[in-house]
Amino acid sequence: MNRGFYTIIAAQFFSSLADNALLIVSIALLASTQSPAWMTPMLKLFFVLSYVVLAPFVGAFAEAFPKGRVMFITNLLKVCGCLMMFFNVHPLLAYAVVGFGAAAYSPAKYGILTELLPAEKLVAANGWIEGLTVLSIIFGTVLGGALVSQQFAQSLPDWMAPLAAFQVNAPIEVALSVVMLSYGLAALFNLKILDTGAHYPHQEHKPLRLVMDFSHCFIRLWRDRLGQISLGVTSLFWGAGATLQFIVLKWAEKALQLPLDKAAILQGVVAVGVAFGAMAAARTIPLKKSLSVMPLGVAMGLVVLLMTLAHSVWVAYPLLILVGALSGYFVVPMNALLQHRGHVLMSAGHSIAVQNFSENLSILMMLALYALMVKLNLNVYIVIVLFGLFVAGSMAMIMKRHAANQREYDSLHLIGEHKHADADQLG
Repeated sequence: MNRGFYTIIAAQFFSSLADNALLIVSIALLASTQSPAWMTPMLKLFFVLSYVVLAPFVGAFAEAFPKGRVMFITNLLKVCGCLMMFFNVHPLLAYAVVGFGAAAYSPAKYGILTELLPAEKLVAANGWIEGLTVLSIIFGTVLGGALVSQQFAQSLPDWMAPLAAFQVNAPIEVALSVVMLSYGLAALFNLKILDTGAHYPHQEHKPLRLVMDFSHCFIRLWRDRLGQISLGVTSLFWGAGATLQFIVLKWAEKALQLPLDKAAILQGVVAVGVAFGAMAAARTIPLKKSLSVMPLGVAMGLVVLLMTLAHSVWVAYPLLILVGALSGYFVVPMNALLQHRGHVLMSAGHSIAVQNFSENLSILMMLALYALMVKLNLNVYIVIVLFGLFVAGSMAMIMKRHAANQREYDSLHLIGEHKHADADQLG
Protein backbone atom coordinates (compact mmCIF):
# COMPACT_ATOMS: atom_id res chain seq x y z
CA MET A 1 0.00 0.00 0.00
CA ASN A 2 1.29 3.48 -0.81
CA ARG A 3 1.40 6.61 1.32
CA GLY A 4 -1.73 8.09 -0.27
CA PHE A 5 -3.75 5.06 0.83
CA TYR A 6 -2.77 5.52 4.49
CA THR A 7 -3.74 9.20 4.33
CA ILE A 8 -7.16 8.15 3.03
CA ILE A 9 -7.77 5.66 5.84
CA ALA A 10 -6.63 8.22 8.46
CA ALA A 11 -9.21 10.68 7.13
CA GLN A 12 -11.83 7.92 7.06
CA PHE A 13 -11.06 6.95 10.66
CA PHE A 14 -11.65 10.42 12.12
CA SER A 15 -14.71 11.11 9.95
CA SER A 16 -16.33 7.79 10.90
CA LEU A 17 -15.35 8.27 14.56
CA ALA A 18 -17.28 11.53 14.57
CA ASP A 19 -20.28 9.99 12.74
CA ASN A 20 -20.68 7.29 15.39
CA ALA A 21 -20.10 9.55 18.39
CA LEU A 22 -22.62 12.01 16.95
CA LEU A 23 -25.27 9.27 16.70
CA ILE A 24 -25.05 8.57 20.45
CA VAL A 25 -25.01 12.30 21.27
CA SER A 26 -28.07 12.83 19.04
CA ILE A 27 -29.92 9.97 20.76
CA ALA A 28 -29.14 11.58 24.13
CA LEU A 29 -30.35 14.93 22.81
CA LEU A 30 -33.66 13.38 21.74
CA ALA A 31 -34.01 11.74 25.15
CA SER A 32 -33.36 15.06 26.91
CA THR A 33 -36.30 16.61 25.04
CA GLN A 34 -38.62 13.69 25.90
CA SER A 35 -39.03 12.72 22.23
CA PRO A 36 -41.05 9.53 21.54
CA ALA A 37 -39.10 6.25 21.35
CA TRP A 38 -39.89 5.63 17.67
CA MET A 39 -37.98 8.80 16.78
CA THR A 40 -34.61 7.24 17.79
CA PRO A 41 -34.29 4.90 14.75
CA MET A 42 -35.55 7.79 12.62
CA LEU A 43 -32.18 9.48 13.25
CA LYS A 44 -30.42 6.92 11.09
CA LEU A 45 -33.29 7.00 8.60
CA PHE A 46 -32.88 10.76 8.12
CA PHE A 47 -29.11 10.24 7.82
CA VAL A 48 -29.32 7.67 5.02
CA LEU A 49 -32.16 9.42 3.18
CA SER A 50 -29.54 11.68 1.60
CA TYR A 51 -27.75 8.64 0.15
CA VAL A 52 -30.92 7.65 -1.69
CA VAL A 53 -32.04 11.11 -2.81
CA LEU A 54 -28.58 12.28 -3.91
CA ALA A 55 -27.47 9.01 -5.54
CA PRO A 56 -27.89 10.25 -9.16
CA PHE A 57 -25.70 13.30 -8.46
CA VAL A 58 -22.91 12.35 -6.04
CA GLY A 59 -21.10 10.05 -8.48
CA ALA A 60 -20.73 12.84 -11.04
CA PHE A 61 -19.72 15.26 -8.27
CA ALA A 62 -17.00 12.88 -7.05
CA GLU A 63 -15.57 12.61 -10.57
CA ALA A 64 -15.80 16.29 -11.48
CA PHE A 65 -13.10 17.30 -8.95
CA PRO A 66 -10.03 15.70 -7.30
CA LYS A 67 -11.42 13.30 -4.72
CA GLY A 68 -9.38 14.71 -1.84
CA ARG A 69 -11.07 18.08 -2.37
CA VAL A 70 -14.51 16.43 -2.52
CA MET A 71 -13.84 14.66 0.80
CA PHE A 72 -12.69 17.96 2.39
CA ILE A 73 -15.86 19.81 1.35
CA THR A 74 -18.15 17.04 2.56
CA ASN A 75 -16.50 16.91 6.00
CA LEU A 76 -17.18 20.63 6.34
CA LEU A 77 -20.85 19.89 5.58
CA LYS A 78 -20.86 17.47 8.52
CA VAL A 79 -19.51 20.25 10.76
CA CYS A 80 -22.44 22.42 9.62
CA GLY A 81 -24.85 19.70 10.77
CA CYS A 82 -23.25 19.74 14.24
CA LEU A 83 -23.51 23.53 14.39
CA MET A 84 -27.24 23.29 13.63
CA MET A 85 -27.69 21.29 16.86
CA PHE A 86 -26.00 24.13 18.75
CA PHE A 87 -28.67 26.50 17.50
CA ASN A 88 -31.54 24.30 18.68
CA VAL A 89 -32.40 22.87 15.25
CA HIS A 90 -34.21 19.56 15.65
CA PRO A 91 -31.70 16.66 15.82
CA LEU A 92 -33.43 14.82 12.96
CA LEU A 93 -32.93 17.74 10.58
CA ALA A 94 -29.39 18.45 11.76
CA TYR A 95 -28.42 14.79 11.44
CA ALA A 96 -29.90 14.78 7.92
CA VAL A 97 -27.39 17.51 6.96
CA VAL A 98 -24.58 15.29 8.31
CA GLY A 99 -26.00 12.51 6.13
CA PHE A 100 -25.93 14.90 3.16
CA GLY A 101 -22.18 15.28 3.66
CA ALA A 102 -21.67 11.54 4.19
CA ALA A 103 -23.56 10.71 0.97
CA ALA A 104 -21.28 12.94 -1.09
CA TYR A 105 -18.18 11.68 0.78
CA SER A 106 -18.66 7.97 0.09
CA PRO A 107 -18.14 7.81 -3.73
CA ALA A 108 -14.91 9.78 -3.38
CA LYS A 109 -13.66 7.61 -0.49
CA TYR A 110 -14.19 4.29 -2.27
CA GLY A 111 -13.68 5.56 -5.81
CA ILE A 112 -10.14 6.74 -5.09
CA LEU A 113 -9.18 3.16 -4.11
CA THR A 114 -9.68 1.95 -7.68
CA GLU A 115 -7.54 4.87 -8.90
CA LEU A 116 -4.68 4.17 -6.49
CA LEU A 117 -4.59 0.37 -6.38
CA PRO A 118 -4.68 -2.61 -8.80
CA ALA A 119 -7.63 -5.03 -8.68
CA GLU A 120 -5.70 -7.73 -6.82
CA LYS A 121 -5.19 -5.37 -3.86
CA LEU A 122 -8.84 -4.34 -3.49
CA VAL A 123 -9.79 -7.07 -0.99
CA ALA A 124 -6.81 -6.16 1.21
CA ALA A 125 -7.60 -2.43 0.84
CA ASN A 126 -11.24 -3.06 1.81
CA GLY A 127 -10.02 -5.08 4.77
CA TRP A 128 -7.99 -2.07 5.90
CA ILE A 129 -10.87 0.34 5.30
CA GLU A 130 -13.43 -1.85 7.07
CA GLY A 131 -11.01 -2.67 9.91
CA LEU A 132 -10.22 1.02 10.55
CA THR A 133 -13.89 1.94 10.11
CA VAL A 134 -14.80 -0.65 12.70
CA LEU A 135 -12.18 0.71 15.10
CA SER A 136 -13.70 4.14 14.58
CA ILE A 137 -17.13 2.68 15.36
CA ILE A 138 -15.75 1.19 18.58
CA PHE A 139 -14.03 4.38 19.70
CA GLY A 140 -16.86 6.55 18.37
CA THR A 141 -19.63 4.75 20.22
CA VAL A 142 -17.53 4.54 23.40
CA LEU A 143 -16.65 8.23 23.05
CA GLY A 144 -20.30 9.14 22.45
CA GLY A 145 -21.36 7.05 25.45
CA ALA A 146 -18.74 8.75 27.63
CA LEU A 147 -19.79 12.22 26.48
CA VAL A 148 -23.45 11.64 27.41
CA SER A 149 -22.74 9.85 30.71
CA GLN A 150 -23.67 11.25 34.11
CA GLN A 151 -20.03 11.08 35.23
CA PHE A 152 -19.00 13.35 32.37
CA ALA A 153 -21.80 15.82 33.08
CA GLN A 154 -20.85 15.96 36.77
CA SER A 155 -17.17 16.52 35.94
CA LEU A 156 -17.81 19.75 34.02
CA PRO A 157 -16.83 22.97 35.83
CA ASP A 158 -19.51 25.29 37.18
CA TRP A 159 -18.89 27.96 34.61
CA MET A 160 -20.11 25.61 31.87
CA ALA A 161 -23.72 25.94 32.95
CA PRO A 162 -26.31 25.84 30.16
CA LEU A 163 -25.82 28.75 27.78
CA ALA A 164 -29.04 30.67 27.30
CA ALA A 165 -28.12 31.74 23.77
CA PHE A 166 -28.07 28.14 22.51
CA GLN A 167 -30.71 26.64 24.83
CA VAL A 168 -28.76 23.37 24.94
CA ASN A 169 -27.22 21.87 28.07
CA ALA A 170 -23.46 22.20 28.59
CA PRO A 171 -22.54 18.48 28.33
CA ILE A 172 -24.19 18.28 24.90
CA GLU A 173 -22.37 21.43 23.78
CA VAL A 174 -19.02 19.96 24.84
CA ALA A 175 -19.89 16.65 23.17
CA LEU A 176 -20.72 18.41 19.91
CA SER A 177 -17.44 20.35 20.13
CA VAL A 178 -15.48 17.09 20.43
CA VAL A 179 -17.34 15.65 17.44
CA MET A 180 -16.60 18.75 15.35
CA LEU A 181 -12.93 18.51 16.31
CA SER A 182 -12.83 14.98 14.90
CA TYR A 183 -14.44 16.14 11.64
CA GLY A 184 -11.84 18.92 11.51
CA LEU A 185 -8.99 16.40 11.81
CA ALA A 186 -10.52 14.35 8.99
CA ALA A 187 -10.70 17.48 6.82
CA LEU A 188 -7.00 18.21 7.48
CA PHE A 189 -6.06 14.72 6.29
CA ASN A 190 -8.27 15.25 3.23
CA LEU A 191 -6.13 18.24 2.29
CA LYS A 192 -3.06 15.96 2.27
CA ILE A 193 -4.55 13.59 -0.33
CA LEU A 194 -2.80 14.21 -3.64
CA ASP A 195 -4.57 14.26 -7.00
CA THR A 196 -4.21 10.74 -8.48
CA GLY A 197 -4.25 12.10 -12.01
CA ALA A 198 -7.31 10.05 -12.95
CA HIS A 199 -9.53 11.86 -15.42
CA TYR A 200 -13.10 11.07 -16.42
CA PRO A 201 -15.26 12.22 -19.33
CA HIS A 202 -16.99 15.56 -18.91
CA GLN A 203 -19.68 15.17 -16.26
CA GLU A 204 -23.29 16.11 -16.91
CA HIS A 205 -24.70 19.07 -14.95
CA LYS A 206 -28.37 18.90 -15.93
CA PRO A 207 -30.39 17.06 -13.24
CA LEU A 208 -32.55 15.12 -15.71
CA ARG A 209 -29.52 13.85 -17.65
CA LEU A 210 -27.81 12.89 -14.39
CA VAL A 211 -30.87 10.90 -13.31
CA MET A 212 -31.02 9.15 -16.69
CA ASP A 213 -27.30 8.36 -16.56
CA PHE A 214 -27.65 7.01 -13.03
CA SER A 215 -30.63 4.86 -14.07
CA HIS A 216 -28.56 3.34 -16.88
CA CYS A 217 -25.72 2.51 -14.47
CA PHE A 218 -28.19 1.12 -11.91
CA ILE A 219 -29.81 -1.24 -14.43
CA ARG A 220 -26.46 -2.32 -15.86
CA LEU A 221 -24.97 -3.24 -12.47
CA TRP A 222 -28.11 -5.05 -11.25
CA ARG A 223 -28.31 -7.08 -14.50
CA ASP A 224 -24.70 -8.22 -14.23
CA ARG A 225 -24.56 -11.79 -12.83
CA LEU A 226 -21.83 -10.97 -10.31
CA GLY A 227 -22.91 -7.38 -9.73
CA GLN A 228 -26.45 -8.28 -8.67
CA ILE A 229 -25.25 -10.90 -6.15
CA SER A 230 -22.65 -8.66 -4.53
CA LEU A 231 -25.11 -5.75 -4.49
CA GLY A 232 -27.76 -7.95 -2.89
CA VAL A 233 -25.37 -9.13 -0.17
CA THR A 234 -23.93 -5.72 0.68
CA SER A 235 -27.39 -4.09 0.65
CA LEU A 236 -28.66 -6.72 3.08
CA PHE A 237 -25.56 -6.33 5.26
CA TRP A 238 -25.80 -2.55 5.63
CA GLY A 239 -29.56 -2.60 6.15
CA ALA A 240 -29.22 -5.29 8.81
CA GLY A 241 -26.21 -3.58 10.40
CA ALA A 242 -27.96 -0.23 10.77
CA THR A 243 -31.03 -1.89 12.29
CA LEU A 244 -28.92 -4.05 14.60
CA GLN A 245 -27.38 -0.88 16.10
CA PHE A 246 -30.76 0.12 17.51
CA ILE A 247 -31.85 -3.42 18.36
CA VAL A 248 -28.70 -3.82 20.49
CA LEU A 249 -29.47 -0.57 22.36
CA LYS A 250 -33.06 -1.63 23.07
CA TRP A 251 -32.02 -5.20 23.96
CA ALA A 252 -29.33 -3.91 26.34
CA GLU A 253 -31.93 -1.74 28.07
CA LYS A 254 -34.55 -4.49 28.43
CA ALA A 255 -32.51 -7.69 28.83
CA LEU A 256 -29.35 -6.38 30.51
CA GLN A 257 -30.75 -3.27 32.28
CA LEU A 258 -27.98 -1.05 30.90
CA PRO A 259 -28.26 2.76 30.48
CA LEU A 260 -27.44 4.41 27.13
CA ASP A 261 -23.76 5.09 27.85
CA LYS A 262 -23.18 1.42 28.82
CA ALA A 263 -25.36 0.07 26.00
CA ALA A 264 -23.30 2.04 23.49
CA ILE A 265 -20.29 -0.08 24.48
CA LEU A 266 -22.13 -3.16 23.17
CA GLN A 267 -22.23 -1.53 19.71
CA GLY A 268 -18.47 -1.30 20.00
CA VAL A 269 -18.31 -4.99 20.94
CA VAL A 270 -20.08 -5.91 17.68
CA ALA A 271 -17.59 -3.69 15.86
CA VAL A 272 -14.67 -5.58 17.45
CA GLY A 273 -16.01 -8.76 15.87
CA VAL A 274 -16.43 -7.05 12.49
CA ALA A 275 -12.80 -5.89 12.66
CA PHE A 276 -11.56 -9.45 13.31
CA GLY A 277 -13.73 -10.82 10.49
CA ALA A 278 -12.66 -8.09 8.06
CA MET A 279 -8.95 -8.58 8.75
CA ALA A 280 -9.27 -12.36 8.46
CA ALA A 281 -11.06 -12.02 5.12
CA ALA A 282 -8.43 -9.59 3.83
CA ARG A 283 -5.72 -12.17 4.59
CA THR A 284 -7.43 -15.36 3.43
CA ILE A 285 -9.99 -14.60 0.69
CA PRO A 286 -8.73 -13.65 -2.81
CA LEU A 287 -11.06 -11.73 -5.11
CA LYS A 288 -11.81 -14.79 -7.28
CA LYS A 289 -13.03 -16.71 -4.18
CA SER A 290 -15.20 -13.90 -2.80
CA LEU A 291 -18.53 -15.64 -3.47
CA SER A 292 -17.53 -18.63 -1.31
CA VAL A 293 -18.26 -16.66 1.91
CA MET A 294 -22.02 -16.29 1.35
CA PRO A 295 -23.09 -19.14 3.70
CA LEU A 296 -21.67 -17.11 6.58
CA GLY A 297 -24.47 -14.60 6.02
CA VAL A 298 -27.04 -17.29 6.78
CA ALA A 299 -25.03 -18.30 9.86
CA MET A 300 -24.96 -14.69 11.09
CA GLY A 301 -28.76 -14.43 10.95
CA LEU A 302 -29.17 -17.66 12.91
CA VAL A 303 -26.59 -16.63 15.55
CA VAL A 304 -28.54 -13.38 16.14
CA LEU A 305 -31.41 -15.54 17.43
CA LEU A 306 -29.22 -16.55 20.38
CA MET A 307 -29.50 -12.98 21.71
CA THR A 308 -32.89 -13.96 23.10
CA LEU A 309 -31.14 -16.38 25.49
CA ALA A 310 -28.49 -13.94 26.79
CA HIS A 311 -29.23 -12.13 30.06
CA SER A 312 -25.66 -11.32 31.17
CA VAL A 313 -23.02 -9.05 29.65
CA TRP A 314 -20.50 -11.91 29.93
CA VAL A 315 -22.68 -13.97 27.59
CA ALA A 316 -23.57 -10.94 25.44
CA TYR A 317 -19.95 -9.97 24.71
CA PRO A 318 -18.77 -13.18 22.98
CA LEU A 319 -22.12 -13.56 21.23
CA LEU A 320 -21.98 -10.05 19.74
CA ILE A 321 -18.31 -10.51 18.79
CA LEU A 322 -19.30 -13.68 16.89
CA VAL A 323 -22.12 -11.84 15.08
CA GLY A 324 -19.69 -9.09 14.10
CA ALA A 325 -16.95 -11.51 13.00
CA LEU A 326 -19.31 -13.39 10.70
CA SER A 327 -20.52 -10.08 9.26
CA GLY A 328 -17.03 -8.72 8.60
CA TYR A 329 -15.76 -11.95 7.08
CA PHE A 330 -18.50 -12.19 4.47
CA VAL A 331 -19.03 -8.51 3.59
CA VAL A 332 -15.41 -7.46 2.87
CA PRO A 333 -14.88 -9.87 -0.10
CA MET A 334 -18.35 -9.04 -1.45
CA ASN A 335 -17.62 -5.32 -1.22
CA ALA A 336 -14.33 -5.77 -3.09
CA LEU A 337 -16.06 -7.85 -5.79
CA LEU A 338 -18.73 -5.16 -6.19
CA GLN A 339 -16.11 -2.41 -6.54
CA HIS A 340 -14.22 -4.45 -9.13
CA ARG A 341 -17.33 -5.22 -11.20
CA GLY A 342 -18.44 -1.60 -11.02
CA HIS A 343 -15.01 -0.39 -12.11
CA VAL A 344 -15.04 -2.84 -15.06
CA LEU A 345 -18.60 -2.01 -16.16
CA MET A 346 -18.54 1.76 -15.58
CA SER A 347 -16.57 4.45 -13.73
CA ALA A 348 -15.76 4.06 -10.03
CA GLY A 349 -17.79 7.03 -8.83
CA HIS A 350 -20.93 6.00 -10.71
CA SER A 351 -20.78 2.37 -9.57
CA ILE A 352 -20.33 3.40 -5.94
CA ALA A 353 -23.25 5.82 -6.26
CA VAL A 354 -25.39 2.84 -7.38
CA GLN A 355 -24.01 0.81 -4.48
CA ASN A 356 -24.82 3.58 -1.99
CA PHE A 357 -28.33 3.97 -3.39
CA SER A 358 -29.07 0.24 -3.13
CA GLU A 359 -27.51 -0.21 0.31
CA ASN A 360 -29.14 2.84 1.83
CA LEU A 361 -32.52 2.08 0.32
CA SER A 362 -32.20 -1.23 2.20
CA ILE A 363 -31.32 0.70 5.37
CA LEU A 364 -34.33 2.99 4.94
CA MET A 365 -36.76 0.11 4.51
CA MET A 366 -35.39 -1.94 7.42
CA LEU A 367 -35.22 1.07 9.77
CA ALA A 368 -38.76 2.10 8.81
CA LEU A 369 -39.98 -1.41 9.65
CA TYR A 370 -38.09 -1.34 12.94
CA ALA A 371 -39.50 2.10 13.84
CA LEU A 372 -42.99 0.74 13.12
CA MET A 373 -42.38 -2.27 15.39
CA VAL A 374 -41.19 0.08 18.17
CA LYS A 375 -44.26 2.28 17.72
CA LEU A 376 -46.44 -0.85 18.00
CA ASN A 377 -44.63 -1.72 21.29
CA LEU A 378 -43.53 -5.08 19.91
CA ASN A 379 -41.45 -7.04 22.42
CA VAL A 380 -37.71 -6.73 21.71
CA TYR A 381 -37.30 -10.53 21.72
CA ILE A 382 -39.89 -10.87 18.96
CA VAL A 383 -38.07 -8.16 17.01
CA ILE A 384 -34.78 -10.08 17.38
CA VAL A 385 -36.33 -13.34 16.16
CA LEU A 386 -37.94 -11.65 13.15
CA PHE A 387 -34.68 -9.86 12.35
CA GLY A 388 -32.51 -13.00 12.54
CA LEU A 389 -34.88 -15.08 10.43
CA PHE A 390 -35.15 -12.31 7.85
CA VAL A 391 -31.35 -12.03 7.45
CA ALA A 392 -30.85 -15.81 7.22
CA GLY A 393 -33.75 -16.25 4.79
CA SER A 394 -32.66 -13.36 2.57
CA MET A 395 -29.10 -14.70 2.33
CA ALA A 396 -30.44 -18.16 1.44
CA MET A 397 -32.49 -16.60 -1.39
CA ILE A 398 -29.42 -14.69 -2.69
CA MET A 399 -27.40 -17.93 -2.68
CA LYS A 400 -30.20 -19.66 -4.62
CA ARG A 401 -30.17 -16.83 -7.18
CA HIS A 402 -26.38 -17.13 -7.57
CA ALA A 403 -26.69 -20.88 -8.16
CA ALA A 404 -29.29 -20.21 -10.89
CA ASN A 405 -26.99 -17.61 -12.48
CA GLN A 406 -24.13 -20.10 -12.44
CA ARG A 407 -26.24 -22.81 -14.09
CA GLU A 408 -27.33 -20.33 -16.77
CA TYR A 409 -23.73 -19.29 -17.38
CA ASP A 410 -22.53 -22.90 -17.59
CA SER A 411 -25.35 -23.74 -20.00
CA LEU A 412 -24.52 -20.81 -22.31
CA HIS A 413 -20.82 -21.64 -22.11
CA LEU A 414 -21.54 -25.28 -23.06
CA ILE A 415 -23.70 -24.21 -26.02
CA GLY A 416 -20.88 -21.94 -27.16
CA GLU A 417 -18.38 -24.82 -27.02
CA HIS A 418 -20.69 -27.06 -29.08
CA LYS A 419 -21.11 -24.36 -31.73
CA HIS A 420 -17.36 -23.88 -31.86
CA ALA A 421 -16.82 -27.66 -32.23
CA ASP A 422 -19.45 -27.88 -35.03
CA ALA A 423 -17.75 -25.01 -36.85
CA ASP A 424 -14.40 -26.80 -36.61
CA GLN A 425 -15.91 -30.00 -38.04
CA LEU A 426 -17.50 -28.10 -40.95
CA GLY A 427 -14.16 -26.42 -41.57
